[in-house]
Amino acid sequence: MIKMPGWWAGIGLALLVSMSAAYAAEWFGVAVLGFTKSPVSAIMMAIIIGMLIANVLRLPESLQPGLKFCASTILRVGIMFLGIRLSLTGAGQFTLIALPFVIAAIAIGLVTVGLLGRTMGLSKQLSGLIAVGTSICGCTAIVATAPLIKANESEVSYAVACVTVFGLAAMFFYPMLAHEVFATQPELAGLFLGTSIHETAQVAGAGMMYEAQYGAPEALNIATVTKLVRNLCMIAVIPLVGIMYGTPERDDGDTTRINYLKMIPWFIVGFALMSTLRTVGDVGDKPFGLLEPSLWNDIVAVIRDVAEQCLLLAMAAIGLTSMVAGIIKIGLRPFALGLFAALLIGGVSFVLISLFGADLIKLIA
Repeated sequence: MIKMPGWWAGIGLALLVSMSAAYAAEWFGVAVLGFTKSPVSAIMMAIIIGMLIANVLRLPESLQPGLKFCASTILRVGIMFLGIRLSLTGAGQFTLIALPFVIAAIAIGLVTVGLLGRTMGLSKQLSGLIAVGTSICGCTAIVATAPLIKANESEVSYAVACVTVFGLAAMFFYPMLAHEVFATQPELAGLFLGTSIHETAQVAGAGMMYEAQYGAPEALNIATVTKLVRNLCMIAVIPLVGIMYGTPERDDGDTTRINYLKMIPWFIVGFALMSTLRTVGDVGDKPFGLLEPSLWNDIVAVIRDVAEQCLLLAMAAIGLTSMVAGIIKIGLRPFALGLFAALLIGGVSFVLISLFGADLIKLIA
């Protein structure tokens, strides 16, 4: 199928912003701030440039499909390729470390945010969508849950806007907070980023910012695995959310069946396959019994670079589709609930990881 010119133009604009971001980050850090090496992340600059363009200029609607393709499909390809950074052993250890913190944050978020939303006079459905979007995996969880609890379009839009606004704020602020507290323990920083930030794209962006600014690839690795663990929790949690937040009054006779296979994103499977490839390739003196170690290391480096470039392109597209005007449309009460939910999940994650994170890593690693 041949794509429309606007689709290609949207991708081209995101690519132009992502390429400009690397130069802008270096220029700003060296020429403006006076550092020998820029502390400014290209990821951060890509989002900022994208948001400036989107909110100052009126971008044609025809660009949106291409931008959304970058912010969704290209993003997921990048996350899949990130699997090459970790062996199955490392990924498995990070999964075991992340799981208790993820479960605790989800449980507290679902119950507390839902109850507060009802107290504030918001609908049961909107409260549930904000709770599940904040606790599990952002917009994906919202879209998957909405039909189950019979949420209407405005409720879905409000919930998505809340998750997007506060997730973006956390993506910029939390890496700095994590470094202040966990400067000597980048694994804990990554665990905090993966547990507390809403969207998969936002977690990837925060992890890459942390890696670029503080030279700690471990933070991105564990942040990515932690977020994928949260994504997989949809399989168990969303049916529970249907029971907690569904209401008989909205039952129109439609019996919504849950497709559990669709709740397993393909990029999680791809991440595991890339991690398996890395594990097998690292076994023995000659990777796969065929390659020279130097060639295998070059292949791993290329795949890792492709992953990072895909994520940079996706972040540029996210900036180009982030409209400040959307904040105004949320309304005061949903905005307040979204803010509380974001702070609650961040606070719970921060406290639990500070108290138990280091001991759990020593126990499992």
